[in-house]
Amino acid sequence: MKILFLTDNFWPEVNAPASRTLEHCRHWVRAGAEVTVITSAPNFPAGRVFDGYRNRLWQHEEVEGIRVVRVWTYMARNEGFFRRICDYLSFAATSFAAGLFEKADVIVATSPQFFTTWSGWALSVLKRRPWIFELRDIWPESLAAVGAMRSGMVLRLLERIELGLYDRAAHVVAVSPAFVDNLAGRGVPRDKVSVVTNGVELGAFGPRAADPALRRSLGLEGKFVLGYLGTHGMAHALDFVVEAAAQGMPPQAHFLFIGDGAGKAAAVELAKRLGAGNTTFLPPVPRDRIADYLALCDVSLVPLRRSDTFLSVIPSKMFEAAAMRLPILLGVDGQAREIVEGHDAGLFFEPEDAAAFRAAVHRLATDPALMARLRDGAARMAADYDRARLAATMLAKIEAVAGQASR
Repeated sequence: MKILFLTDNFWPEVNAPASRTLEHCRHWVRAGAEVTVITSAPNFPAGRVFDGYRNRLWQHEEVEGIRVVRVWTYMARNEGFFRRICDYLSFAATSFAAGLFEKADVIVATSPQFFTTWSGWALSVLKRRPWIFELRDIWPESLAAVGAMRSGMVLRLLERIELGLYDRAAHVVAVSPAFVDNLAGRGVPRDKVSVVTNGVELGAFGPRAADPALRRSLGLEGKFVLGYLGTHGMAHALDFVVEAAAQGMPPQAHFLFIGDGAGKAAAVELAKRLGAGNTTFLPPVPRDRIADYLALCDVSLVPLRRSDTFLSVIPSKMFEAAAMRLPILLGVDGQAREIVEGHDAGLFFEPEDAAAFRAAVHRLATDPALMARLRDGAARMAADYDRARLAATMLAKIEAVAGQASR
């Protein structure tokens, strides 16, 4: 079976869509599928091409048995609105053009930037092949949630297009069970939507001792480290974390931020202005070094802004932390909270509630028995979200869609 997968983000980028796609496709290749990924030259989140790559019209490589076709895009840093829309639209156009020359039995197009799914739908029409909408975010609703777009005629138009794409897809694969309810409430049949959550590649993440030299180089010896590794975006409320870190924290607590994004510069500037000496900001690290930096942490920090839109979000970073047996300090209500508390893998605090956040940090930093219990819960949680099993589930759905089309 030939799978054509369209995604704006892919290895060696290290955000959640890139990691999920690489790990799923790797398992599908091992299961005997022929997989072609159409993507851009790696540039997220800074909008600068990674070393060793060029933003060319068309180039290809092979990654662990996956045929990767990289196309030209207008590149923009992960901030602002207009330039990012130009980035997204350019990928929709060039991925469509490249896809015309690729054979496929089934096409998969992934959001959250749903212009990629426009390309998937158009290719399916011309190739007369079914396409699957992989739904990673309810977009454009999430734009309004972070203030990137106001409600109005443009937003309503995009939502009508969004519903049209669900209707035209052969199937929708959502990363959260709550997305099923959202779509069903807007007229999408429940039996048209399957759930394949985010998860973790257990072979790449696991408990390990921290590198003493790395710990020493970062000045983290003797510290209780709360780590945030990932995109520093508009949705992640890192300004709130910095403000809370600047006062009322246990003396041994230290906040380690690793990554880049639209919210990073403001968070760094805020830390300087508030004199938050218990914060360290580092640039993104390669995918194969993430576990080394997670090993420096005592707790994984997973915050989002307060919004009903995020009740359905399940951040992928919490699964990688769980595989490292790190307790999770979670500022995300809804589906994510159910998973973490259901496994007794961490503590929840109300998003953007400074008093609740400080209280949770104090509990974790001063209660070794609690930490030990949460580490055991994290291990159970990771086992339940094994990427290999999840990839097999999604492949079975892709095969079913392709089989129905052939009949």
